[in-house]
Amino acid sequence: MVGHDALLDQRFMSLALALGRRGLGNTWPNPAVGAVVVRHDGEPVIVGRGWTQPGGRPHAETEALRRAGEAARGATLYATLEPCSHHGKTPPCTDAIIAAGITRVVSAIEDPNALAGRGHALLRASGIVVDVGVGAAEARRAHAGHIRSVCDHRPHVSLKLAVSADGKVGLAGRKPAPITGEAARERVHLMRAMNDAILIGIGTALADDPQLTCRLPGMASRSPVRVVFDAGLRLPVTGALVRSARATPVWVMAGADAPGEAEAALVARGVEVFRLPATGGRLDAALRVLAERGITRLMVEGGPTVAAALVAADLVDEAVLLRGPSPIGADGIDALESMPLTALTDSPKLRSLGVETIGADTIETFERA
Repeated sequence: MVGHDALLDQRFMSLALALGRRGLGNTWPNPAVGAVVVRHDGEPVIVGRGWTQPGGRPHAETEALRRAGEAARGATLYATLEPCSHHGKTPPCTDAIIAAGITRVVSAIEDPNALAGRGHALLRASGIVVDVGVGAAEARRAHAGHIRSVCDHRPHVSLKLAVSADGKVGLAGRKPAPITGEAARERVHLMRAMNDAILIGIGTALADDPQLTCRLPGMASRSPVRVVFDAGLRLPVTGALVRSARATPVWVMAGADAPGEAEAALVARGVEVFRLPATGGRLDAALRVLAERGITRLMVEGGPTVAAALVAADLVDEAVLLRGPSPIGADGIDALESMPLTALTDSPKLRSLGVETIGADTIETFERA
């Protein structure tokens, strides 16, 4: 970084990261990248901004360069991920960067995708100065879905749990109970908008008849794919999920031996059904299916059974624990089936990023250690 202002680099990368976050949940199967073009003629001037567009194209770098136009010549490009170098459905970003006359590229992190990961080498070979690592920690969080998909062939899994003051998630008999206030519920809707898909088990679908959409004003289009883990295909065709399947996709993960007539009834109403193998880890198989379909960020709002299965299988990459102020009582439903909540909160696999107060509730976020 010799000869360059590290604080300015950090400032412009922070802007690129903020721009990239606009695309979270909306760009799969591609990562949600942010990019900024800055001229450093005396006082730095931002001449172009871009972020990955819905569906993953155009890419952030080409968007920023398009907006910069001729002003990109001799400028610096800040990008939250190594610019792509391969011909996919769009030409490589490296070609556009070289053609635009950019003289320096600052990337937060390298791309783990071997196909895309020659971008920095190609840029350097063309005489462009490349610096890597500014804002790396935040970029790894922003691109966690892309990294997990490339490296582990599954989505980044975020487990959301709303628990009472005494660690319960529902009333006796698996009846739902209001646990958190309006501000915390709005946060959950924002989380939905920033994930590609949302997963529940059939128990939650039957008990709650949820919509699982993003119901913040003006953000219905940002609702994730709704995924139901339903080995026996018991999802009712009269429920809220199936009734809205043509507006917001519903995917059902079924067992190999689930009844064919139930599948036909769901498919007729716009639901996609995936058959998982009869033996082996169905959870692993379901996550692989989702990754193959382009899902990189999966939010889990399922009940105690699904949550406990994910914790036991060490598949929780991030956990968001919303705690309400009131207890439910000893006969309430535990947050994790057959295991204490401390299996999550005290797990050596996870570390707490801190507790935030929101209204009368608290939100604690954990990430993989």
